[in-house]
Amino acid sequence: MPLKYPKSLSLRGYTPFKFASFLVSLLVSVSLINTASAQPSEPELPRQMAWTAYNLGSTGYNQAVAIGAMLRDKYNVTLRVIPGQNDVSRLLPLKTGRVDFTANGVATYFAQEGMFQFANPEWGPQPLRLLMTSNGLSNQGVAVAADTGITTFAELRGRRVPYVRAAPALNISMEAYLACGGLTWDDVVRVDFPGYDAKWNGVIDGDVDVAFGTTVSGPPFRLEASPRGIHWLPAPHDDEGCWERMLAVGPYFTKHTATRGASIDDENTHEAGTYPYPLLTTLATQDNDFVYSLTRVINENYDEFKDADPGAIGWAIESQVFDWVVPYHEGAVKYWREVGVWTDEIEAHNQALIQRQEVLAAAWTEMEARGIRDKDAFVESWAELRAERLEAAGFDPVWR
Repeated sequence: MPLKYPKSLSLRGYTPFKFASFLVSLLVSVSLINTASAQPSEPELPRQMAWTAYNLGSTGYNQAVAIGAMLRDKYNVTLRVIPGQNDVSRLLPLKTGRVDFTANGVATYFAQEGMFQFANPEWGPQPLRLLMTSNGLSNQGVAVAADTGITTFAELRGRRVPYVRAAPALNISMEAYLACGGLTWDDVVRVDFPGYDAKWNGVIDGDVDVAFGTTVSGPPFRLEASPRGIHWLPAPHDDEGCWERMLAVGPYFTKHTATRGASIDDENTHEAGTYPYPLLTTLATQDNDFVYSLTRVINENYDEFKDADPGAIGWAIESQVFDWVVPYHEGAVKYWREVGVWTDEIEAHNQALIQRQEVLAAAWTEMEARGIRDKDAFVESWAELRAERLEAAGFDPVWR
């Protein structure tokens, strides 16, 4: 049957074969155009952004700087990384809008819960969200000066233990490890320090005997190289009592065997606990497209910064932990869903965490309406109300 050409087309000189070839070419061109339009657009990033991070020399700071170098080289974006001495100094600029993100530690969880340094009228539970986290081959552990001869947590009884002012992430984690050995702060000599580096310097200088931190951060390597030396205390994974007591204080810990760190390698591993660090954190109100684009460029350019710091390998997509204790931002969820790693189970977990934050926010509004002026009375009343409202909604308060 002969082909009938559309009257609107001038097809003079076309044979049926030539016209069929023309249609094939046309269809291929349309397909290529559609394919091109389906490709991801260029990331939408501002020319400048600011993050807070841990102190200069910490692995969290170093990883943030490495990501900043990638952003500069690949996208002409200038990232300003502002070091903070403690949890409050890292989160306050985010809360007030002075920075866009923070490469924070587990204080992100404490701030979400409105506990410890965040249980006062100036703070309360914060609507924080994650983009992605670093989960490397290191541990969040406790090291002693090797010259003490201490090998277990129980042997820390009566020893000098550092306490970092305004840093619940460090202090609660230290408390959790003390609990592994059946100890509390009452069983040790507490020595106060202003920051993370300062407490490690205190071990090197002989002012304290022990410190908590990331096995791959700079200060433990300085202790390793000092005359005192370093020894990481184990939290044996088969010690059920140890882990039951630990998790009652720090539910964010997971069992992990480290193969990277000061005096730690594939031959000399460290059996203890860890949690994601750093956590790229922002507010729930942050722009979705901004969050989506930043999550995307960090993941897509992982090879550009993964060797910049021993802990930077933890940003790999296969190392991401999406069912932790803080929810992910909607913009990040969009990206992780696109690349096929966000499941229905993870989504249900994320929505439950968001619901927990909503319960906390409602409880905080109720708390503020009480008009309690005395700070100590406020903190005590908030702890009680928080636990009551979380339990009523089916959530574990963890702390009371």
